[in-house]
Amino acid sequence: MVTLGRPQPSPPRPYHFPAFSETALDTGLRVITCPIPKLPLVTIVVVMDNGSATEARGKEGIARITAKALIEGTKKRLGGDLSDTLEKLGTAIHAGADWDSSMLKVTFLSEHLDLVIALLAEVILEPTFPEREVQRLKDERIADLVQIESEPRALADQRFEEFLYSPASRYARPAEGSRESVSALTRADIEGFHRARYQPAATTVVVAGDVARDDVNKKLAAQFAGWKPATRTAPETGPNTRARETRTVRIVEKADAPQSEVRVGHVGVPRRHPDYFSLVVMNAVLGGLFGSRINLNLREAHGYTYGASSYFDWRRDAGPFVISTAVQSEVTAAALKEVFLEVERMRVDEVSQSELSLAKDYLDGVFPIRYETTSAIASALANMAIHNLPRDYYDTYRQNIQSVSATDALHAAHNHLRSAEIQTLIVGHPAMVRDAIADLGIGPVEA
Repeated sequence: MVTLGRPQPSPPRPYHFPAFSETALDTGLRVITCPIPKLPLVTIVVVMDNGSATEARGKEGIARITAKALIEGTKKRLGGDLSDTLEKLGTAIHAGADWDSSMLKVTFLSEHLDLVIALLAEVILEPTFPEREVQRLKDERIADLVQIESEPRALADQRFEEFLYSPASRYARPAEGSRESVSALTRADIEGFHRARYQPAATTVVVAGDVARDDVNKKLAAQFAGWKPATRTAPETGPNTRARETRTVRIVEKADAPQSEVRVGHVGVPRRHPDYFSLVVMNAVLGGLFGSRINLNLREAHGYTYGASSYFDWRRDAGPFVISTAVQSEVTAAALKEVFLEVERMRVDEVSQSELSLAKDYLDGVFPIRYETTSAIASALANMAIHNLPRDYYDTYRQNIQSVSATDALHAAHNHLRSAEIQTLIVGHPAMVRDAIADLGIGPVEA
């Protein structure tokens, strides 16, 4: 009987991100065009440099509501008419805002390119911000906040960022606004934000799909020719700094919660940090994969949780580094002890070659399949524009991942996992967890 060995994987094939070109129109509008003629589909992403991080104090949430209100009515048509027109084309415009940008996104058949570009120009240049729709958007956000208060996982995520950052930091307040800030917003505020922050020189239009560059540029130039720059006000936000330099534990009472939502971490680094690739690989080993150290420890070795993970929330400014899990209340302290042990082990013990290979091969292997649709490619190019990444970023990504050594990962952990500054937040039952957590010595406990 012949015993056959396990089939070996073939060498990875080279990957090339689709070719794209950049143009600056006379108005200052930046255009990135990526022809992909395989299917008669096109995705357009319009990225405006006016995310939540640009909001003035007391106006938190205005970026998101302004973006969503763009598609609720224009000088030429009501919101319902706009929706009907898009529905007849088999599509819809999705609008929103994150920390670094506001965004409109639409995918459609390439035969409708002229009409879709005209509709996008209409909603960006001629929105009417109907009072009724602005109020509806405000009510929806307030309803979301009520739901967050009742849902331990979402509550932990929100309260943790408030806990990490100093009160003066924009990141200390919810990206989509608080009940107080959203309630106080007026239609005049929305109009003022649009007038001041929606500017051609601060906008990038990404077009990916069955298109030709010159044709796209011509159509965009014609539709946005009337977009005149206004006086652009500077963001009124300061740096996003940490709230404290030493360890602290905060317990948010949720007495009816059957388990503890656990968040551990500290202020991280900006997306453009030179150690980015080393940090990505290091985090994959620590908590970024199912087979990572934290998940294998808490889930497989101890059975404390169904899953535990870690991540860097990459933003232009220093976003948070977070370790996240949920455990039964009675093992909260024991799980925290293991989390802190794994963080310290990551900082002092060199990553094994098997761990390093697993992390790098996963990150390398899944990368090409992330960019198989016009939507994914357009979003990738939008991300490149938001963070001002180099043009060859996607072509060199796999090489940069594979070039990370065990020493690089150790240095990244040692330099950027600041164990002395780790903050801990628990959403759960204080009486069941406080004393055991205090005994760990991971910082004074606030409850």
